[in-house]
Amino acid sequence: MDNWKHWKDFLGDRVEQAEDLGISDDTITSFAKKIGDYLSEHVDPKNDQDRVLKDLWTVAGESERHVLARLIMKMVTSDSLNAHQSV
Repeated sequence: MDNWKHWKDFLGDRVEQAEDLGISDDTITSFAKKIGDYLSEHVDPKNDQDRVLKDLWTVAGESERHVLARLIMKMVTSDSLNAHQSV
């Protein structure tokens, strides 16, 4: 996605939907890691934030990618919760 905020909002909404369905954090993180692997291999970054994520993903080992996926999920759900609280 071209817009960083839009991407974070979109991803935060999807994580919240998965949690509402009762999907475990480990399962969501595993899926997020698979998406990160795919994006890193097949999608050219459109902005500086995407480039940083791709560069971090490229140099990270398998366990570090798992941590990155979890941190990204935490970031987008935190942003989403803050947005809902300020409405």
